[in-house]
Amino acid sequence: MLQSVRYRVLPWSAVISCLALLFTALTSLSGQAAAAPSMPPATTRIAVDGSGTGRTFDGIGAISGGGGNSRLLIDYPEPQRSRILDYLFKPGYGAALQLLKVEVGGDTNSTDGSEPSIEHTRGTVHCDSGYEWWLMEQAKKRNPDIELYGLAWGAPGWIGNPGNTPGGGDFWSQDMIDYLVDWLGCARQHGLDIDYLGGWNERGYDTVWYEKLHAALAARHLPVRIVAADSGLDVADTVAADPQFADSVDVVGVHYPCEGGDGGSADTCASSDTAQATGKPLWASENGSLDENSGAGALIRSITRGYLDGRYTAYLNWPLLAAIYPNLPYDTVGLATADQPWSGAYDLGTSLWTTAQVTQVTRPGWRFDDQASGYLGGDRANGSYVTLKPADNSAYSTIVETSTASTAQSADFTVGGGLPTGIVHIWATDLAAGGRGFVHTGDVIPRAGRFSVTLQPGHVYSLTTTTGQGHGTAVSPPQGRLALPYRDSFEQPVPGREAKYLSDMQGSFETAVCGGGRRGRCVRQMAAQQPIEWQDDSDAFALLGDTNWRDYTVSSDVRLEQPGTVELIGRAGEQQRPQSHQAGYFLRAADTGAWSIVRSDTAGRLTTLASGTTRALGTRHWHTLALSFSGTTITASVDGRRVGAVDDSAYPTGQVGLGVVGYQTDEFDNLAVTPVRHPAAPPAALTAGLPATVQRGASATLTTTFTLPATGGAATGLTLTPGTPANWRATPTTPVTFAEVDPGRSVTASWTVTAPTATDTPVTNTFVPLATYDRGGVRHWTYGAASTRVPIPAPTGNPYLSDLSFVAADNGWGPVERDMSNGEQAAGDGRPMSVRGAAFGKGLGAHAASDVAFHLGGDCSRFTATVGVDDEVAPYGSVVFSLVGDGRTLAATPVLTGESAGAVLDVDVTGVQELHLLVGDGGDGNAHDHADWGGARLACGE
Repeated sequence: MLQSVRYRVLPWSAVISCLALLFTALTSLSGQAAAAPSMPPATTRIAVDGSGTGRTFDGIGAISGGGGNSRLLIDYPEPQRSRILDYLFKPGYGAALQLLKVEVGGDTNSTDGSEPSIEHTRGTVHCDSGYEWWLMEQAKKRNPDIELYGLAWGAPGWIGNPGNTPGGGDFWSQDMIDYLVDWLGCARQHGLDIDYLGGWNERGYDTVWYEKLHAALAARHLPVRIVAADSGLDVADTVAADPQFADSVDVVGVHYPCEGGDGGSADTCASSDTAQATGKPLWASENGSLDENSGAGALIRSITRGYLDGRYTAYLNWPLLAAIYPNLPYDTVGLATADQPWSGAYDLGTSLWTTAQVTQVTRPGWRFDDQASGYLGGDRANGSYVTLKPADNSAYSTIVETSTASTAQSADFTVGGGLPTGIVHIWATDLAAGGRGFVHTGDVIPRAGRFSVTLQPGHVYSLTTTTGQGHGTAVSPPQGRLALPYRDSFEQPVPGREAKYLSDMQGSFETAVCGGGRRGRCVRQMAAQQPIEWQDDSDAFALLGDTNWRDYTVSSDVRLEQPGTVELIGRAGEQQRPQSHQAGYFLRAADTGAWSIVRSDTAGRLTTLASGTTRALGTRHWHTLALSFSGTTITASVDGRRVGAVDDSAYPTGQVGLGVVGYQTDEFDNLAVTPVRHPAAPPAALTAGLPATVQRGASATLTTTFTLPATGGAATGLTLTPGTPANWRATPTTPVTFAEVDPGRSVTASWTVTAPTATDTPVTNTFVPLATYDRGGVRHWTYGAASTRVPIPAPTGNPYLSDLSFVAADNGWGPVERDMSNGEQAAGDGRPMSVRGAAFGKGLGAHAASDVAFHLGGDCSRFTATVGVDDEVAPYGSVVFSLVGDGRTLAATPVLTGESAGAVLDVDVTGVQELHLLVGDGGDGNAHDHADWGGARLACGE
């Protein structure tokens, strides 16, 4: 806590008595150190003066979008929904945000979901699409002075695409300018005036397009200020060099300018002399990506040090809150979490109260006082402080953070120059886990304009002469489960909205008038073509429900409007970026009658577990699909007929969902999730055996045994297949088909399998034998598994490691790449490797944390490489490279950043059997940690 000291003269007896009382109080305080520090704490002298000058403060805000991160909030029950909104926007209650940035929806995933467009197809504008209008209305209702800011992450696929070529949209087109103007018109219909408008989130900029946008707004007399470019700092150089572009831009908006980038430490922040000299406000127009609690220290550093180091005058936190399902990325990132609309439960993060430390004691339009802002004791390790005041000098506030300090310290304030010298109110947030947020700790009455305070480490303090601050009192109810059965006929009163609890992941699923002669409303997938995307493509799908749902049947009526395939999703669990990396099971049904049960995983792999053909569904007719889960048995049904069942244990619980393969505008109705009342029969088992090791080109015997449990019906028409990995050969040595297997009985089949000889043959090879059969009138699929190791021969000569087989490879973002940089999450999406301009044609592109293992067999003597952070992320990123042989560290670099020159490694590896190339983060998280092993090579025997 912050303690105040008033200056007055006391008699010695009083001094002695006060010291005794102080000693007693200090020793009784819980959590205080048992002994005083050996050295007195440093004292910082802060002179707050009415003549102090600095830049204009533009506000603190947050971002709803990028994407879908506010989705579940609108479905919260009252009064919890209003209470959450109060905590975010109501002045004197919680975060009291001064800016709200929202996504201009584009039907495409932009991190945690997709947000709907107002114009899915050219010429049809629907101004009620989505929930951002509602959110902005609620924000304005609570704070009429909040400023609004729109930005697109993607766009409908028809934009800049007159030929409607799949994937052929052009964001930097006149269509997009017209679309944004229509979006501004929709805002007006909702009684909203948009104050700021950006271009394309984190996708650079087109100067001519910005100039045309500026002209379009001016021609329509729309008083909207343009932010450029919601990407990197390089836009400031273009503003300085191009007067016409500069005339079209009102604000320079930079993303993640502080140390570590998104999710980073923010111990330092960067801008440039050019950026500060443009004459335009310089904003951190997106920052954050931080946990609601543990990220609070970095959040306040981004604000205070953002101004001190880079002169950033606005800060917008991504995201506003995590009102998303807990199986999605970034599920605890933001100012609060709200992931259970059915129970009304929510959680307020320390970051919300840290934000209040600024917003509740300042107003946009105030100015920073540079002379009363700086680092405590002149050392950023002690913390930082900024002072702000209005133009009329009627108040002032100083925000102090000691987030990186280790001991208590003092600050002596002197106030003058016409500023008020009356009572100073002190509010504090303890950044430690479980610490109290935005607590009024007391008041200070300056004497002759002077007062002192003691600052504890790990805190944020606000010292202000303003009043009206407050800490909201509403309390969340407890969390609960979403009970089954759950049903939705989608008969909500306002069309063009997402159905209750249904969260779009890609495309746009909205309520609409049913087709096919059906009365009432249904859900239709509205994106008719691939959008202009912000991250990778996927099928259009949406998720709903409790991630703890276990044994249930999910069913829905479906209507295919065009030839294609619809999906029903069950046991949907963890999702990684991009959204195609969704764990779960998918029942796919095509208009032709072809159906399949597909397992998807968090690496984006799709495995068809069962498939077949039933009566054709055709188009423009209603049918019913169902997917049932009972233990490990998954059963698919079409129009009430069970078409197939498979046993798979990958995912025991999860949500449900709706989807289409591609972007057909198909319809869904009468969604139902009902608990399984009668468990499935005990499943059959398929076991398999292989030798532990098979040499390249050698043969071995694979044996499989199919066993039926003693209860349940017989299996008929059984066929066993070996499920060989790629490039293996298999020849049966026994019968592999069986007319019938009785309950409690087993049958066995064998194959001779031969390993490949290719150098890229994996070390670990897994066979997935399959049994297909009929049981209980339903076709069944049962899988087994057996693995063998194919050793890698020891390398010879002077090979590049990118030409050798990996024993194993783990990577922090996407796969390890050969002869290219790490890139993004897809294989082969890197670029030519370079470190500070030095190019490497050969090498490995990795991302912290990474571990790539190679078999040397004791036959190599030296390893050489040049390592560093790839230029594709410079100046961000900070990594440590190390070389480990047989468990012993052979070499390690210091921390290398996106500004460090490449480090040369020349290491003795004599006798090493297995070599590991490791990349760790630099101690500030692994954001932007793209690491190159440039020219990595071995010297080995012949």
